[in-house]
Amino acid sequence: MASPVQEPPQPVSGKRKGKAQYVQAKRARRCDAGGPRQLEPGLQGILITCNMNERKCVEEAYSLLNEYGDDMYGPEKFIDKDQQPSGSEEDDDVEAALKKEVGDIKASTEMRLRRFQSVESGANNVVFIRTLGIEPEKLVHHILQDMYKTKKKKTRVILRMLPISGTCKAFLEDMKKYAETFLEPWFKAPNKGTFQIVYKSRNNSHMNREEVIKELAGIVGSLNSENKVDLTNPQYTVVVEIIKAVCCLSVVKDYMLFRKYNLQEVVKSAKDPSQLHPKLGNGKEAKLEPDDKLNQNDSGEGNKNQQVVPENIKELGAVKNNI
Repeated sequence: MASPVQEPPQPVSGKRKGKAQYVQAKRARRCDAGGPRQLEPGLQGILITCNMNERKCVEEAYSLLNEYGDDMYGPEKFIDKDQQPSGSEEDDDVEAALKKEVGDIKASTEMRLRRFQSVESGANNVVFIRTLGIEPEKLVHHILQDMYKTKKKKTRVILRMLPISGTCKAFLEDMKKYAETFLEPWFKAPNKGTFQIVYKSRNNSHMNREEVIKELAGIVGSLNSENKVDLTNPQYTVVVEIIKAVCCLSVVKDYMLFRKYNLQEVVKSAKDPSQLHPKLGNGKEAKLEPDDKLNQNDSGEGNKNQQVVPENIKELGAVKNNI
């Protein structure tokens, strides 16, 4: 009986790939799908906190954002790959052909970018949804405004939903340079308003919250001396969220009215009717800002890391004197 033919051993070329190489290859494939895959400077989006279930949080976020995004901006449009532009073989002009090829690559990349795309935030129980072609602060305000009026609960695991209008490196000098331009649409003369600063840091040990708050308050004051601190119900709330080496910034309205942009709290009916209409410092009722007035050029999780500027009466006096 003939013995089975044994195949010759295959030559082994190099060592077996390590786990790190597989991870890098996987990340490369994900990035090739279009857009960044982690929180980094230069992004706009929505920062969402949740309670232990990030996967469910992402699902809820996509559902909620697509519902209201379609309402505000219309359905998202996609282009089939077969319809993407292609270069002409008869084009003899090398320079024109090169420009056309660059345009094709750019168009192909833009087709793969979704209106909402989840990226790695760098912190537990925090989800970051990168946005494209929308204004995060207007969309989130629209969502909260509708939930505040209808008192209809639409999420289970999402806690807070904060629009992020810009990101930069989380180093004081970078933040100061970025904020000087970033804050202009709200606070540079002739624009003005009352404000507060809320600060939270995650997975970062090199930033000092008091120093950050002081510098940002100083910038707001330097843009217009009529900008005043109001801790009761400010017209604007400057949100500072730091995760690792990235600083996320935004300026939002109705922060106190919408229960610090908490989706679980904003749908609750307060026992005390006065809580439904927070008072301003002068005793007047706060008015809900309609969506059409959220243009940036308008004039006019309790945690030890979360800080409102200023901390105490002495600091309030110091800030007021500076601005």
